[in-house]
Amino acid sequence: MVENVLNIGVVNFPTNWGDKEKNLENIEKYIVEAGEKGVEMLVFPETCLCGYDYDEEVDIHEKLAESLDGESVSKIKKHAQKYNMYVIFGFSELVENSVYNSAAIVFPNGETDVYRKIHLPFDEKKWAICGDEPKLFETKWGKVGVTICYDTYCFPELIRYYRAMGARLVLNVTACPDNACTMGAATLSLPAYSFINYVYIASANLCGQEKYSHFSGGSCVVMPNETKGGVKTVIGTFFGEKGSDTVGLFNGVIDLSLADKNTDIPIYDGDFRAEKYAELYQHIAQNN
Repeated sequence: MVENVLNIGVVNFPTNWGDKEKNLENIEKYIVEAGEKGVEMLVFPETCLCGYDYDEEVDIHEKLAESLDGESVSKIKKHAQKYNMYVIFGFSELVENSVYNSAAIVFPNGETDVYRKIHLPFDEKKWAICGDEPKLFETKWGKVGVTICYDTYCFPELIRYYRAMGARLVLNVTACPDNACTMGAATLSLPAYSFINYVYIASANLCGQEKYSHFSGGSCVVMPNETKGGVKTVIGTFFGEKGSDTVGLFNGVIDLSLADKNTDIPIYDGDFRAEKYAELYQHIAQNN
């Protein structure tokens, strides 16, 4: 029997650029705080383990990358097991001789999985290679999907895929800086995708000044509202709104059954035509 009620947390996280040890210490502190509040699933931002900004002279991503079975994940495993919590956080992942922009998924039993960012914008192409696979992981609340930043805001196919596969919750691990392009994409896409897909989106963003970029947080959980005519923020503060730049953990209880109840449109109950979209995308692939 799939459960519906989930205590979920998102973190407005300020990084210490290039200081993995300090960032890990802060991640651990937030996990302990969340555990004491009964949080069952905790989401951290993109690249929160080492910082986001790219510097050609000191490539922290290459320098500080580690594998999924590295020291940082091993330490987080112990907290996840202690508090019976899922912990999802962004890091630069070393796989053989390649680096990915990844989100580690640590399960309450200590097992791990990973999502590797499929779409890489701007300087990310200089230090990471693209992942190729979406990531759904099974929980007692059903399937949960994972996206990272650009994946979420500019490529609606991924969230639609997760929802069509039965996920009622998508986790957006993000580093969305304060500029018109990125903030515009985030503020428009999250409500739209939540509404048209009838899905909860939990987004965790960096917060504060990094080496070059400034981040104003906005970590939150959005969902289709009960009027079936819009979206509301149920945890945290949405991008750009007053208080969205407050550093810290934000958590609360959500009822995932509302993802199915807050619509009268049967998109995923007969109207969704995956086979037709496959034809269309195949046509695009053949002509590009």
